[in-house]
Amino acid sequence: MSDTVDNKKFSAQRVDSDRRVLELLSQTFGSISAASTEIINLEAILNLPKGTEHFVADLHGEDEAFRHILKNASGNIKRKVNEIYANTMRESEIAELCSLIYYPEQKLELIRAEEPDLENFYNITLHRLVRVLQSVSSKYTRSKVRKNLPHEYAYIIEELLHEAPEAENKQLYYNRIVETIISCEQADDFIIALCNVIQRLSIDRLHILGDIYDRGHGAHIIMDTLLDYNSFDMQWGNHDILWMGAAAGNECNIANVLRIALRYGDLATLEEGYGINLLPLATFAMDVYKNDSCSIFMPKTDPDCPIHSKKTLELLSKMHKAIAIIQFKLEGSMIDRHPEWKMDDRKLLSVLSPDRKSISLNGVSYPMLDSNFPTIDPADPYKLSPEEDQLMQRLQRSFEISDKLKRHINVFYDHGGMFNIVNSNLMFHASVPLNADGSLKEVDLLGKKYKGKELLNNIGMLVRAAINHDTPAHIRDYARDYYWYLWCGPDSPLFDKHAMTTFERYFIADKSTHVEEKGFYYTLRDREDVVDHILDEFGVTGPHRHIINGHVPVKVGKGENPVKANGKLMVIDGGFAKAYHHTTGIAGYTLVFHSRGFVLVQHEPFSSTEEAIRNCTDIVSTNTLVEMSRNRMLVRDTDKGRELQSQINELRELLYAYRHGMIKPRR
Repeated sequence: MSDTVDNKKFSAQRVDSDRRVLELLSQTFGSISAASTEIINLEAILNLPKGTEHFVADLHGEDEAFRHILKNASGNIKRKVNEIYANTMRESEIAELCSLIYYPEQKLELIRAEEPDLENFYNITLHRLVRVLQSVSSKYTRSKVRKNLPHEYAYIIEELLHEAPEAENKQLYYNRIVETIISCEQADDFIIALCNVIQRLSIDRLHILGDIYDRGHGAHIIMDTLLDYNSFDMQWGNHDILWMGAAAGNECNIANVLRIALRYGDLATLEEGYGINLLPLATFAMDVYKNDSCSIFMPKTDPDCPIHSKKTLELLSKMHKAIAIIQFKLEGSMIDRHPEWKMDDRKLLSVLSPDRKSISLNGVSYPMLDSNFPTIDPADPYKLSPEEDQLMQRLQRSFEISDKLKRHINVFYDHGGMFNIVNSNLMFHASVPLNADGSLKEVDLLGKKYKGKELLNNIGMLVRAAINHDTPAHIRDYARDYYWYLWCGPDSPLFDKHAMTTFERYFIADKSTHVEEKGFYYTLRDREDVVDHILDEFGVTGPHRHIINGHVPVKVGKGENPVKANGKLMVIDGGFAKAYHHTTGIAGYTLVFHSRGFVLVQHEPFSSTEEAIRNCTDIVSTNTLVEMSRNRMLVRDTDKGRELQSQINELRELLYAYRHGMIKPRR
């Protein structure tokens, strides 16, 4: 049905053509009054302010910072509290109240131990929290607010929300509710419930633009958080696809996942999160490299926060080298299996000198920083030794049987994809492959050429084919291999660089060999005409349309601007991971899209959850207005609004059918 139906211009012919839809609709709205009531409800919703959307990218396992940003709504909750109480509360009191909202259970435990007059504290705090909740819930319908309330307290919270304590006729009623909550010893539970609802309603929808995994220690905790989250979507990043492939059994991906974890000396997600058994790798490494210092494979740990003993670091470095060599072997075999990927230049084990002390790249000989490779056969350098082969089988099995890993990876399939378009915003992790002139680049996929939206759509279907058992075996095998290409292939929209120079970074001192030349998307995305061309390709319309992506950290400290192409493209990788803080000069971005426009929130490093609870510290954030509107954006201006308008049109047509006897009311 058309979204622009004239409410007064229906016809018997039109009703007849839409009869099947209208008959189905009449099962839910079986009378004139029921259909009319729903129209009134939907028309009212269209005139509410749009909900607040938050965009984040490249979290890289930084669970504490991520969860804090969810809890404080990227500073929005503190802004609300300041608006309400700036003239009646001291700054320290506002910080205490915000800390309570973010971490109610832990904060109450401290308060109970230190507060001399708990009853007074409960009374004041309950009144304050209700007022904050009234503010954050004001842009939603009562029905939506009700759905976010805990069942056991829903009725009482609703009563408090919709009654003003200063109203003469209801003052005693309101105050008595609060007093009874305290006298029944329900104040703690009630405060926790109020705080959780404030958190939930402060963010209407969360968009994650890729790379939840690797580098930080808490990717599994981020995934647990998302399992309990209401409304979110995610775009696959190259680090996410690496883990998705590992869970699907791709050996190259498994080796890369292990190598990265060992490179940063953090095995928490693997061992504590998913129960991956690393003992076989440790045993193998200690045996094969027992007389090797493996010094260039020493983990990159924070020197100010040593969590490993010298002995442990030595073991990790041996494990690191062992899996790196296995990775390079597996990747060489993968490249041989897929000549169409044209990645022969990544087969570097076969261009080592006979004594392995130098390597020849593009006609230049470079000394090797390490030449001890006891498991490499010069006659067949990419063949795994029997021990390596057995080890990979055990590691592959460990990934495949992890129920929690499977549950978390399913979230990527259920909520994710290569791209998404919401409210005129095109979101993807890294790039859309381009040619030098800004035109869309054709990329080979199973013998066919695709570009732009069609390319990303077909990659998305191929990724899912790897886990669909009704897919033909040869397609499923190719799809499983393709996870690795998406991780590091030159034409991968999740990577889009000429090469991933992992080998060179380990073994060659000359940094000119470490360069990874970016695809043309990264050099052309400053141009408004190029961005417009991509937006047109994906069918993104509207006067305020944008591309939002991450992947490449924005070097704010060096003056780089995350807003490009005259405001039409925003790069929101600000470096959540500690490993990137020195590169970006900050500790992450959140892009906030509320009814007034876009605000880019720049975050400073987060100290710790414990510090935030005990000392009321918060992430220091700086807001930058990106695009603001004089008029508030309403629900009717959003994708959801267009859906609701379509439903209204259908219901009006149903009313016409009822009133003219074309469809009989059911009640």
